[in-house]
Amino acid sequence: MPLAPEPDEDDLDAIAPPQPVFHVEQALLGALLLDPHRLSDVSGISADSFSTAAHAALYAAISSLPPPDPADHAKNTRWLDHVLATGRGQARGLTASYLHTLVQRCPWPRHAPAYARMVEAEHARRRLHRAAERLVQTVHDASLPHPVQAVLAEADALGAVVDGIASRFPSRAGVLPRTPAPPPAIPPDRTEAVEEERLLLATATAHPAGIDSVRWLLRDDFTLPLHAGLWQCLTTLARRREPVDPVTVLWEAQQRGLLDDGSEPGEVLRLLAEPAGSVEHWGERTLQRALLATADHTGRRIEAYAGDPANTPFQLVVGARRSLADIAAVRTRWQHATGPVPTRRPRHAPPARAGPPTTIAAVARTARAARATR
Repeated sequence: MPLAPEPDEDDLDAIAPPQPVFHVEQALLGALLLDPHRLSDVSGISADSFSTAAHAALYAAISSLPPPDPADHAKNTRWLDHVLATGRGQARGLTASYLHTLVQRCPWPRHAPAYARMVEAEHARRRLHRAAERLVQTVHDASLPHPVQAVLAEADALGAVVDGIASRFPSRAGVLPRTPAPPPAIPPDRTEAVEEERLLLATATAHPAGIDSVRWLLRDDFTLPLHAGLWQCLTTLARRREPVDPVTVLWEAQQRGLLDDGSEPGEVLRLLAEPAGSVEHWGERTLQRALLATADHTGRRIEAYAGDPANTPFQLVVGARRSLADIAAVRTRWQHATGPVPTRRPRHAPPARAGPPTTIAAVARTARAARATR
């Protein structure tokens, strides 16, 4: 079987992505091939910062080889030959003609630091996109035994990427990305979510004393607007110390206009009349689903920001941090819901103080003592 021919520089151009950063990388590599001493002016990037294997291999070769003597470099190509031979160890398609192409693509070698900064910015955008993508994939991984812990770990990893970008690109102003955020995704287990919310509402109606134990649950955690409204009715009645049963909840729902969407009163009564389990269990299940939905929306929103090349690193940092704040808010409530219940420290009675006499005999003794001292 004949071997496939190795690609030449035309093949490298053909398989390279069309984004502007590809041309920036060519200009940077061309500058370093022309003036290798300019590598000392370049910071913030490594071989992994480049968008193609060929460019990464060339930068790694340039960085690993000692720079040539400027006078010798101007007279011969020995150092370039070493770069090519070293680079071919990682990218077999590299050719001498492609190195010549890179040199031609560099407008000004002295602009190498600016080119490197552009490469670093694009690499930051790709890193952020990959981290957000991993977060979304973790949310939808049904094989995880502890999905919340895994999702929060990926959220922390995403936050670390954002902090790393911010350290290299300090925020100039709080300008959000102009990329529109994607709409919230419909969970694949919507039927299960609706059923569990119905059980929560019915169980809280039958056992209103348990509502106070799930104060960390909010109406925004529910999947359906009707369920969110009924939960608000329940918490309001419990806070007012008013009677709670399906009829009182239905009446409160009418006062709040929850039936204006066409919900049948009889259906609401049936929904509230089938309790099972405990309020705490169904409340925790609802909050877990809300946390995963928030993480999914946050990840997809940051993916959209990072997928838009018009956004600067400064905008990406601002947008990503605001998005991650949504996860942090739900995370705090999750910790309250699942963490150990703090035990109250016993309050010790204050030491007794001497008070006025409380018996007639004591009053008399106190009066006699007072007269004796006059």
